[in-house]
Amino acid sequence: MRDYSSQGVGSKPGSAGVASSQYSNQDRRERLRALALETIDLNKDPYFMKNNIGKYECKLCLTLHTNEGSYLAHTQGKRHQQNLARRAAKIAKTQDLANFQEKKKAPTRKTIKIGRPGYKVVKQLDPETQQRCLLFQISYPKIEEGLQPRHRFMSVYEQKIENPNDNFQYILFAADPYETIAFKIPNKKLDRSEGKFFTHWDPDKCTFTVQLFFEPEAPEETI
Repeated sequence: MRDYSSQGVGSKPGSAGVASSQYSNQDRRERLRALALETIDLNKDPYFMKNNIGKYECKLCLTLHTNEGSYLAHTQGKRHQQNLARRAAKIAKTQDLANFQEKKKAPTRKTIKIGRPGYKVVKQLDPETQQRCLLFQISYPKIEEGLQPRHRFMSVYEQKIENPNDNFQYILFAADPYETIAFKIPNKKLDRSEGKFFTHWDPDKCTFTVQLFFEPEAPEETI
């Protein structure tokens, strides 16, 4: 008769000592945890955190652990490793995008200003519609080759030179290498219908023209 007494409690004939194998694996995991705790500095782990109730958390996977050994075992698991790989890929993608955008940035142009351009401003009144009109002619004889003057309207709250006055706004003209110039005009609605707002750049005479009309004012009521 075969003697099965050496196989241990809980094992069956032919099982080669299941209980003993389980204890051996558990003992091996504990020894690995103890070794990891001796060699790994958890304070340098960006995802390791101890919460206010004394437990440990993985900020990457949002998991909760009862002790440091449990956390270390988690870091070697499939879930944590997959999340690490995803985060590394995301960081690499973000860095590649940042590098690409940095390369796309055009170098800053440093233009030496040569002063203000010459200009002419004419105030007019349309006899038919009684609309007030302003005509600007800006001279840019030394404008940089290939450039065309630009203009834009600016609120009084965008500038820091004068105290803001809601009754006015500014129109700005710019073209390198000249300084930008601005004119204060009434803060009234412009008439942008056909023929009422006109811009023209004459490259031969190097003159930039802007003509604008204000919308007709409502007649004052008499009592």
